[in-house]
Amino acid sequence: MRVIIQRVLKASVTVEGEVISNIADGLLILLGIEAEDTDADSKWLSGKISRLRIFADENGVMNRSIQDIDGEVIVVSQFTLFASTKKGNRPSYIKAASPEIATPIYERFVNQLELDLGKKVGTGIFGKDMKVNLINDGPVTLLIDTKNKE
Repeated sequence: MRVIIQRVLKASVTVEGEVISNIADGLLILLGIEAEDTDADSKWLSGKISRLRIFADENGVMNRSIQDIDGEVIVVSQFTLFASTKKGNRPSYIKAASPEIATPIYERFVNQLELDLGKKVGTGIFGKDMKVNLINDGPVTLLIDTKNKE
């Protein structure tokens, strides 16, 4: 699994002209899934994200987690995170999991994150054309890959 995490002041996801998720202070998570990903990856990644200290404390130091600030989260599926641009100018998505494999993993990840955070997590709609709007705070943007665990 690969994620881009953006600390946001606000974010929303719109599908077919309807806003389906909308948050204030929190995290927008773009999630890419490959066929080899497992529930162990979901659990590790969810735990890492929920404890990640990227919000400012009273001294302006990034020392607080999403749990500490009682922030909100949106998770959006993003198969293009596994694009390969090694050959030519047209990206290949061969490493991205097919929808049949990725959909249940995506749903289990969202469920795990809700358990870890103790609250509902906003989502996009898997496989749909989505318009994602955000105001990145900082800006703070991180990349985490469960295969590297960096």
